[in-house]
Amino acid sequence: MPTHRDLRRAALLCTLAVLAAPTLAQEAYPSKPITIVVGYPPGGSTDLTARNVATELGNKLGVPVVIENLGGAGGAIGAQKVANAAPDGYTLLVGANNEIAINKLVTKKVKYDLKDFTPIGLIASQPLVLVASTGAGVKNMAEFTQKVSKNPGKFSYGSSGVGTALHLAGEAVKEQGKLFMTHIPYRGVAPLTSDLMGNNLEYGVFVLSSGLPHIRSGKVIALGTTEAKRSATTPDIPALAESPQYKNVDIGVWFALMAPAHLPKPVFDKIKKALNDTLQSPDFRKKMEATGSTVASPSVNIDQFLVTEVAKYKKIVEFAKIEE
Repeated sequence: MPTHRDLRRAALLCTLAVLAAPTLAQEAYPSKPITIVVGYPPGGSTDLTARNVATELGNKLGVPVVIENLGGAGGAIGAQKVANAAPDGYTLLVGANNEIAINKLVTKKVKYDLKDFTPIGLIASQPLVLVASTGAGVKNMAEFTQKVSKNPGKFSYGSSGVGTALHLAGEAVKEQGKLFMTHIPYRGVAPLTSDLMGNNLEYGVFVLSSGLPHIRSGKVIALGTTEAKRSATTPDIPALAESPQYKNVDIGVWFALMAPAHLPKPVFDKIKKALNDTLQSPDFRKKMEATGSTVASPSVNIDQFLVTEVAKYKKIVEFAKIEE
């Protein structure tokens, strides 16, 4: 028959087991496959970035990392799924400017906000590129500015949709250059490309990796990239900011790893370390640079970065009166 001392010892062991349970559960992460949600169909720049990240994270965390493509609403459907997911580290988002920082500014349909996520870190970025059709009759920003400014309202530029980073870049060019042009939103890059190459549209904005094949083939003319400095991928294409009139144009497409809000710190720390190791992987850097992207430094403060980006986009959205 158990003694009083035995009963006390058993009670103490039970208490210690209960107290230790959360720690053991946290130390066990990850113990099953991790899903990275991408808010776009396969094949785009966000999807490609996510797949490169997934391979590296899987190797470093020791579990499979799978991609779930959930396209629609400019990436917002995928982002909403992650915002609603359990904060256990098993559902993550690789997202871009549109769904993380811009959509909320241009449409009331988006119900999530930055506070609904735990930002893990910036992954990479790449510039956009302003291009002219071969029939536009311009070959550089000086000729573009002169022609458009002398013919207010006559010319149009296209982007892959209202409220995208491409649209905001075009509006930033208009603001800085004091130009009057009409924005033509397309349902994706394919119809935009078709109209530019068919000389049905004078100007357009591409993600650099999407526009580069058409620039290299001579089917469209590159006027300038949209980040503050020239891209290492295309040192022959000037940055728009090199022209004094456009010195404040600095917009690119960036990709970030996000988790649902209230992610436990031990889980956050494990994912953050795996991401930082990924960013320093020579193989990962080589793959990303081949797509025209610049890999982010692990030292980037993602929270501060996002606050700055949202403030920048808010200013452009208000200037251009963009609303969906």
